[in-house]
Amino acid sequence: MILIGQYDSSYVRRVGIALKLYGLPFEHRPWSVFSEGVRVQAANPLMRVPTLVLDDGDVVADSHSILDYLDGLVPPESRLLPQAEPERRQALKVMTFATGFADKGVSLFYELHLHEAPSTYFVERCRAQILTVLAALDAERAARPGERWFGRLTHADIAVACAWRHVSEAHPGLVDPARYPALAAHCAGMEALPVFQEISQPFIAPA
Repeated sequence: MILIGQYDSSYVRRVGIALKLYGLPFEHRPWSVFSEGVRVQAANPLMRVPTLVLDDGDVVADSHSILDYLDGLVPPESRLLPQAEPERRQALKVMTFATGFADKGVSLFYELHLHEAPSTYFVERCRAQILTVLAALDAERAARPGERWFGRLTHADIAVACAWRHVSEAHPGLVDPARYPALAAHCAGMEALPVFQEISQPFIAPA
């Protein structure tokens, strides 16, 4: 399989981490949708990452769809998404909040850096949404003592840590770790894992 996209994207990174944890062989093409958009669009007409090109040439796009596909390649007991309720639903909620505040981080960056006159209203709305979600996730993490959110490593742990790093690097000063101590400790623990150190890239502003 071929994973297209740079690891400074939280979406690409969480797919790369899952592939490694599952022991699924893949090649990585760190193509930018800005500087190498033509290459990306040749595989994915949406010109978005992550894009996963399968061995038969078919394509799976969008990180949620890709992870769902990868989960189907491993036994249920090995999947990084809890299979029993209510843990499955709760993990999906955490994942949705994590990818949601990552989405807002991307929108905020584009608004600030790709527009000559950014909208003050939109900028403040994005910042408020990010910080409100972080507060909610911090409260949820604080209520679950232990090394991992649901007792073992899951897609939820990965999604939160990848989004936290991306937003923190793309918007220096926006995320104050002292305001979200449980979340900050969780993300620091995740970043210390060998797979997180291997599947990693500092944020590179699009040019």
